[in-house]
Amino acid sequence: MRFTNNNTSLSANEILHVAKSNLAEWQEHALLNDADRDFIASLDDDGIVRSFSKVIGFGTAGLRGKMLPGIANMNRETVGLATYALAETVIEAGGSDNGVVIACDSRNNSELYSRLSACVLAALGIKVYIFDSLRPTPELSFAIRHLGCKAGINVTASHNTKEYNGYKVYWEDGAQLPPIEAKKVADKFLTLDIWKVPTVDFDKAVSEGKITVIGSEVDEAYLKNVLEQSPAPDMIKKNSDKVKILYTPLHGAGHLLAPEALKRAGFKCVKTVDSQIAPDGDFPTVERPNPQFIAAFNEAIAVSEGYDVIIANDPDADRMGVALKNKNGKFEALTGNQIALILINYIIKARRANGTMPTNPAMVKSIVSSKLAEVICDRNGIKTFDVYTGFKYIGEKIKEFEKTGAYNFIFGFEESYGYLTGTYARDKDGIAAALLIAEAALDAKISGKTLFEVLDGIYEEYGFWGEYWGEAILTSPDFTEEMASIMLRLRNEPPAEIAGIPIERIADYLSSTVRNVKTGEVEAIPFAPENVLTYILEDGSSITVRPSGTEPKIKLYYFISSKNEADSLEKRRAFEEYFNF
Repeated sequence: MRFTNNNTSLSANEILHVAKSNLAEWQEHALLNDADRDFIASLDDDGIVRSFSKVIGFGTAGLRGKMLPGIANMNRETVGLATYALAETVIEAGGSDNGVVIACDSRNNSELYSRLSACVLAALGIKVYIFDSLRPTPELSFAIRHLGCKAGINVTASHNTKEYNGYKVYWEDGAQLPPIEAKKVADKFLTLDIWKVPTVDFDKAVSEGKITVIGSEVDEAYLKNVLEQSPAPDMIKKNSDKVKILYTPLHGAGHLLAPEALKRAGFKCVKTVDSQIAPDGDFPTVERPNPQFIAAFNEAIAVSEGYDVIIANDPDADRMGVALKNKNGKFEALTGNQIALILINYIIKARRANGTMPTNPAMVKSIVSSKLAEVICDRNGIKTFDVYTGFKYIGEKIKEFEKTGAYNFIFGFEESYGYLTGTYARDKDGIAAALLIAEAALDAKISGKTLFEVLDGIYEEYGFWGEYWGEAILTSPDFTEEMASIMLRLRNEPPAEIAGIPIERIADYLSSTVRNVKTGEVEAIPFAPENVLTYILEDGSSITVRPSGTEPKIKLYYFISSKNEADSLEKRRAFEEYFNF
């Protein structure tokens, strides 16, 4: 097959010719069902180009796309090719005997893709471990080091809608692929023959010991580590019935382990949302299985009478969201940053009370996550480290701390509802986060408060910051070019002010520099190049602009210095108006 990803010299007719040639190959070689044939028959020339001219991008985390025929989409053929590329990289690294562990979530085709991956790896002589059914992403991260594997695969599209699936790749430290290995896999992905991917029969490979099916034994080891993250286990045991928790996995992989972790920790009043407990890749009760949106909690809210807090995981259970009644009696979903504030504040309080705060404690967060969390840590003697978006960068910091011994990791988070409290995993853990937020809710209940009142207390103590996110959805067929054009304009023609507030500095992470607008002075910043811009305003507010790596959107993160919430919302509206691309 011929790909046009990196060839800008082709005319539109030449690209269409390549796409039609690829389509003909696909119809000859691919395993097609009736739905695939119907999809192909429905394509016009633009649709043929979209699905058959460019191969699906293999980014630092792997693949993600709609489950459709064509080299640009998620299907058996592209998953097999990605596994072939990973296998070659594992073999070159001498990891065949260490092996690869595979997990998947509840999405349609997840089990199919995970078994296919196992068969490709086994065909190339690589030891394979595969879970007996769906498992949370953080357990896959844990299992890599627990089993001593060279790499891991998780078939999931996280919180995307039902049409999507994905393929996340991890390395031996339990974090997603580091840059060197990611480039190797990506390069091989573009050069290996998609029609010559080796494979074996799954059941035969199991009987021959080439593939090992794993399950409860890894669950037990994982849960032991999750439970060890509780800062105040005795408080739970002494007050086990004082907080009532309603939990939903949103039809995903948290359906067994999250309730089990809560119950083993000692919480006696834990109820699951019956209509959402069964794994289902169609996500029949939610339009978007994403706990950052209050609509994802509607089923839980309908049966929430008498409960103190609603906790939700996304389908692969690496993210965790919270909903509860605000002071007006209306259910509201906490933002990812608000949850992080509650968690780090509780961790500090509980560890101080129990004498378990380590020396040189450190928190790690992404550059687009809460500024107020850093204020809290600064005032409590905890060092904060900023990293790029992507939990693998937090994992890299944990690895660095363990190597140097300079700091002890106590908490890491991203504003996109990802949290980690220990070093047993190197990816965000929605199961452990569910346990920790339940513990924080219990601590609040003992004091006669709700989590909203705890949050108000944090603002009173440390000052109010408006922390919001937004996104500009792009509609161009080639959205990557549109994103590049917008970022180039913002970089080369920066505004002098935003919403009437002068810009003081511009941090350009692509050039790893920050420039003072008034003086022109330029300083280096300790980040590898990445296509991200941050405008720092004279009032202390900042806006970070980051193109998505997987979807047609530009993400915007607003950190607003303000007197109160009303003031911050007024500024936010003005900022959003400016960034209405």
